[in-house]
Amino acid sequence: MRDADAPSIGLSDAQPRVARALTPFREFTKTEVSGGIFLFIAAVVALLWANSPWGDSYFDLWHARLEIDLNVYSLEMTLVHWINDGLMVIFFFVVGLEIKREFLVGELSSLRQASLPIAAAAGGAIVPALIYVSLNAGTEGIRGWGVPMATDIAFALGVLALLGSRAPTGLKVFLTALAIADDIIAVLVIAVFYTADLSVMALGVAGIIVMCLVLANRLGVRRPLVYAIFGIALWFAFIESGVHATVAGVLLAVTIPARTRIDADEFLIKSQASLDAFRASSAGGASVLTNPEHQSAVYDLESSVEAVQSPMQSLEHALHPWVAFVIVPIFAFANAGVAFGDSFGDAVTHRIGLGIIIGLIVGKQVGIMLLTFLMVRSGYTTLPHNVGWTQIYGASCLAGIGFTMSLFIADLAFLDSERLDIAKVGILTASVIAGIIGFAILRMASNINDDDGLGAE
Repeated sequence: MRDADAPSIGLSDAQPRVARALTPFREFTKTEVSGGIFLFIAAVVALLWANSPWGDSYFDLWHARLEIDLNVYSLEMTLVHWINDGLMVIFFFVVGLEIKREFLVGELSSLRQASLPIAAAAGGAIVPALIYVSLNAGTEGIRGWGVPMATDIAFALGVLALLGSRAPTGLKVFLTALAIADDIIAVLVIAVFYTADLSVMALGVAGIIVMCLVLANRLGVRRPLVYAIFGIALWFAFIESGVHATVAGVLLAVTIPARTRIDADEFLIKSQASLDAFRASSAGGASVLTNPEHQSAVYDLESSVEAVQSPMQSLEHALHPWVAFVIVPIFAFANAGVAFGDSFGDAVTHRIGLGIIIGLIVGKQVGIMLLTFLMVRSGYTTLPHNVGWTQIYGASCLAGIGFTMSLFIADLAFLDSERLDIAKVGILTASVIAGIIGFAILRMASNINDDDGLGAE
């Protein structure tokens, strides 16, 4: 994707390249870490409500049916499905924007640079799936093989943030890139394997809409409203197609323009000229509201700011807080609630529960460590700067926190509430254990570095 969507890069002498590259990453991780707290609170509240004397009202709320009736078209779903099939499309749209950014300018922008996190993510997806299949082969629970493949980036980075400066930046970048590569695998699994009966006509309509979006990108259309209208139409097409509707969010994200109208050097020149004009017109002390020269300078500066940002950057920046602090916590609130009763022990020893727990806790560690070791031992790539094998192992444990995406895939895999509840217990149990183990190992690794006189960075 290096052609029309490749963003302009300038100002090479004004700011170190590494610092420029890490700035959006640090902003991204701050949002993810803070969002992880909201996600945790939402999950705890859901569990408390579901297991309280008022637990029936929790399940009644999410199974209430809502209908959209447009005369020519109507759509009726339960509230939880409106969240999972509708609201979560925005989550997958932002995931798609993050994936596109990583391929353009991030950790996945070159094959050599991307090889380590992609290989690690592949190992961390394949081994857990194989473990699950080995425990559930020949049973109706086999449909849940995709559940232990996922990693929850918000929770994983949230646990890593507890270490503060003890966690090297290289480790945070590695874990983030791994989780994003993991998201790519999860999206492909959802699109290919967790679909209902396909409607060729609806898929054809979706294909036409995608071509219109690509054409809009090529023609230089930058207004978000245009892409929003096409995006809503694409969502309706996928709802009718049998392919899960959230895939529409990822496809829409891929078509969002990543080009800037001006590069950094031109932005500096134009913005400085606008500021100089503003300063020159301030001699008389006139109000900004009444001084036309002031207004003209401000308008020119605003235009330059808009031109130096790509729609991809603007949309990701605008939507990311909504996803982290509102959409994903609502999803957790609606899906994490499960009434344990006396069935907790039965759930964690059931084939489905065991497959998920062992897959997330053991499978993630084995898969990530094995592929990472093979890639480094082959000499094709190296470990991130100032990151040792113990820290990679700790990160592989944190990757076993599968919460959001695992719950999402479980909802697609299990149509009956009994198996879905078993899967939820397995996901929650594995995520807690994986988080505790990962934190303990990384804390131990940071203490060893301190004792040796080595800094985190």
